[in-house]
Amino acid sequence: MMTSYKKQSYYSIGICKASQAVEIFPIVSPEIVVREARIEDCWEVAETHCSSFFPEYAFRLDFVLRLDRLLALVFGLLVPPGCRRTCLVAVTGASEDDTFCIGDEDLKIAGFGAKISLNKGYVAGILTLDTVADFLPRKGPLRQRRTGIAYVSNVAVRETFRRKGIAKRLIAKAETQARSWGSRSIALHCDLNNPGAINLYRSQGFRSIKIPEGAKWPQPRTAPDMQFNFMMKLLDKS
Repeated sequence: MMTSYKKQSYYSIGICKASQAVEIFPIVSPEIVVREARIEDCWEVAETHCSSFFPEYAFRLDFVLRLDRLLALVFGLLVPPGCRRTCLVAVTGASEDDTFCIGDEDLKIAGFGAKISLNKGYVAGILTLDTVADFLPRKGPLRQRRTGIAYVSNVAVRETFRRKGIAKRLIAKAETQARSWGSRSIALHCDLNNPGAINLYRSQGFRSIKIPEGAKWPQPRTAPDMQFNFMMKLLDKS
């Protein structure tokens, strides 16, 4: 389910609105594997992003947009010292068995795993998770980055794979990843005009956070007239 908005040149910034492509009635599919993105997934990740957030672009601009997303994705995984960022992918027809992979698990190329799968599968959904805190309110007079909060953005599922529980599984994997980083909570911004996405996040335990009157909390850089619901969930230690 997508919410349309004014086409802007904001995609060139390298940051897009979070959480716009989700299912309303998820049914978990056993054929989906959710894992961290590898270098081999880059083009399909960019393609999934563009087909979900910019579905009406004509071919030439669409191709340029995919290249732009690809570069933003690669360079966007470079983060400040002490911060973490990863891209999660939901892959169909893949195997979780590392027997079908070659390469070094610990080697990273521009933030992506360098391991290559011989049974790659097809990227059906994506999610970005980080602790950079760009869209979280700073703390103290020195406006320091907040720690202990993981941030979710760019949740997208290809149209043909929606309503199969993919967004729910991506969120669950993001929570597991956030715990492994030592995060105490997880947060996101959701378009107020996307009730399907809001209901999904609420069903997963997220709660809306009221922004103090007069406060200027940072928001994703998208169309200037877009309004967001800031949502957060406390993570248990299990």
